[in-house]
Amino acid sequence: MTDATTAVAGHEPEIGSLHHLCRVLAEAAETVGDASRYASELALGTRLPRAGGGARRTLLRTITDPEGLGWAPRGRGLARAGRLAGVFTGRESLAVTLAVTGLKARIRAAAVTHPELLADPDTARVLRAVQEDRQREAVRVFRSILAAKGAERTFALLAPAFADILAWNALTDENPLNDGAGWEIATGRTLTGAEPVLGVSARVWAFLDRGPGRAEPLVPSPALAERMDTSGTIAGYVRNIGAVGTDGTLLVQQVEGPDGFQRYVVHLAGMSGVSDKSPQDLLGAVHAVARPATPYSRAVSKALRRLIPSGCELALVGHSLGGITAMNLAADRDFCGIHQVTHVVAIGSPVDGKRPADPRTRVYSLVNEHDVVPSLEGRSSVSAYALPEQFTEFTWTDDTHAFPLCHAAERYAHNLEHEVPEASARVDAALAPFRGRVTAARFFRLYDR
Repeated sequence: MTDATTAVAGHEPEIGSLHHLCRVLAEAAETVGDASRYASELALGTRLPRAGGGARRTLLRTITDPEGLGWAPRGRGLARAGRLAGVFTGRESLAVTLAVTGLKARIRAAAVTHPELLADPDTARVLRAVQEDRQREAVRVFRSILAAKGAERTFALLAPAFADILAWNALTDENPLNDGAGWEIATGRTLTGAEPVLGVSARVWAFLDRGPGRAEPLVPSPALAERMDTSGTIAGYVRNIGAVGTDGTLLVQQVEGPDGFQRYVVHLAGMSGVSDKSPQDLLGAVHAVARPATPYSRAVSKALRRLIPSGCELALVGHSLGGITAMNLAADRDFCGIHQVTHVVAIGSPVDGKRPADPRTRVYSLVNEHDVVPSLEGRSSVSAYALPEQFTEFTWTDDTHAFPLCHAAERYAHNLEHEVPEASARVDAALAPFRGRVTAARFFRLYDR
C-alpha cells in the first residue's frame, strides 16, 4: 500500500485522493490484464510462427515471472488452465495485485467516511486483515462477528465497505468462479456475470427463474384501502409500499395532476423471502440484479398494459427488489415504447449499474449508508465512481445500525420525513406533476406463472 492509504499521526487521508488512487489503480489493472491476455495468446496459442520459439519462451517467462506480470495466463485453452492452476496454488498476477490494492484504497476511504468501521473493534479486525492480505483470517473474524453479534449488526456495520470487501475476498480466495465478479467490482463495473460469494453464474439464476409472470386484479381489504397515503409525497409512497407488503401485491395510483392530466404512480414492493408462487422471492431478487427481465418485471408489465392507456406518463417507485424492478422496466425499450416513464425512484435498491432506455427519464436513488442491500450490485454508497447525469443519489446515515431494520420501507419513510427532509423535498419537487387528486387506486396480485 502507498502512504496515501495510511493514516499518519492521527491525520486521516483525504477522501478525494483515495478515490483518485483507486480509479488509477483500476485502470492500470485493466491495462495490465489486457497485456497479460495478449501475451498469453501469443505464448500459448498459435499466433507465433515456428521460428518464434525463442519469443514464445520469453513470453512464457513474462506471464509466469513474479518479477514481471506475475502468474498471468489469461484467455482460453491452455491459458485458462494456467490461470486456474495459479488460483488453486495461490499465485498472484500483477493485474490482480493492482486491482486488490485499489480495493484496499476504497475500503480505507469508506473507513474515513464512516469512522465507526474502525471504532468497532470487531469490524476493525476485519479491515486490518484485509489491509494485510490475510484472507482466511478475515473470513474467520467475519464469521465470529456473525456468531457473537448476529447478522443484523454485522451487515449494517460493514455495509459502507461490504461490496469492496466481497470483491477483495473474491480476488484473494481459492475459488476461481467468483474472480470475474471481484474483477467487475474492482474495476468500477457492476455485476453482470456472477455473484461475488460463490461465483454462481447469472445464467444459472436466469434458468431457475423462468416464470412468464402473471397479474390478476385484486380487491383489497377495507383496512388496507384505508391505509393508503394520498399525499403524493415520496414518504407517502414509501409508506404505501410498506403497507402493501411483500406478498406479491402491486398498487397503482391514478392521479389527476395540477395540469389536469392523468398520470400513474406504480408502487413496487421488495422481496418476500423464499416462495414458489410470488415473483418477489429470493431467487427473483438475485436474478433481477444482473438481468433486465424477470418474472416480477413481466408480471408488472402485464398488469400495467391492462390498466394504463398507451403513452401515459408513469412514475415507478420501488423499494429494494421493487426498485431494481422499476429500473429493469425503465431499461426495457419495449415497455418504454408503450409507457412514458418520466421518473424512477429506487429506495434501498442496488440500481446504480442499470440505465433507462429513455434519456429523459430521471432516476432518484435513496440510500441509508448502513443498508447493505444497495451495494449488492457492486457499487457502494461511498463509491469513487460518479453516476451519470440521469441519476440523483441521496445518501445518509441514522442511528439504526441494524439490518434489516435500516432497510425496511417504514424506516426509509421515517428517514425521509425526519432525518433527510431536504432529500425528500427535492424528490417531491421532481414528482410535482404526479401530485394531485388520486382518482383511483388499483391493486393486482402478481404470480411467477
